[in-house]
Amino acid sequence: MTPVILASQSPRRKQLLEWAEIPFEIIIKDTAETYPPSMAVEEVPVHIARNKARAVQAIVAKDKVVIAADTVVVLEQRIIGKPRSREDALSILNDLAGNSHRVITGVVIRQDEKETAFADITEVHFHPLTKEQIEFYVDKYKPYDKAGAYAIQEWIGVVGIRSVNGDFYNVMGLPVSRVVQELKNYI
Repeated sequence: MTPVILASQSPRRKQLLEWAEIPFEIIIKDTAETYPPSMAVEEVPVHIARNKARAVQAIVAKDKVVIAADTVVVLEQRIIGKPRSREDALSILNDLAGNSHRVITGVVIRQDEKETAFADITEVHFHPLTKEQIEFYVDKYKPYDKAGAYAIQEWIGVVGIRSVNGDFYNVMGLPVSRVVQELKNYI
């Protein structure tokens, strides 16, 4: 199989493609992760992923298959991004504790003019968490590069998540089984 291009520097997306044994190389190009304020939250990660895919596609051979993704955490129609500080991470996790939220990953696969774009949605339900649990997690795991200030595969996922409705790996940043199915149309 010809290697695909992963337009992401996410170590979790890299790990998931490795687990799926998809040959790939990583090429990234900085792109603004902005979107129109009126855009529906379900469309935002696809919009951002499309911009990433197009930016990388512009610098590689046209026949290369490019995969880009973006993940957002949504609590009550509010997109929660990556925390800006320790205090922000504590506040985000306090908001998520005892509540349900959606994790939406937008994926865009492009080759020449052909494009497949989709969003995968997973509902995550947190147990109530104590202030001490939240502080322990933030101070030990430093989740500053993660939308929603947490990683499901870390300690907080093991002790703090009551249930997941949907693709677990989507919460890690890539609905890899669906990506594998969609790649059959390209390779």
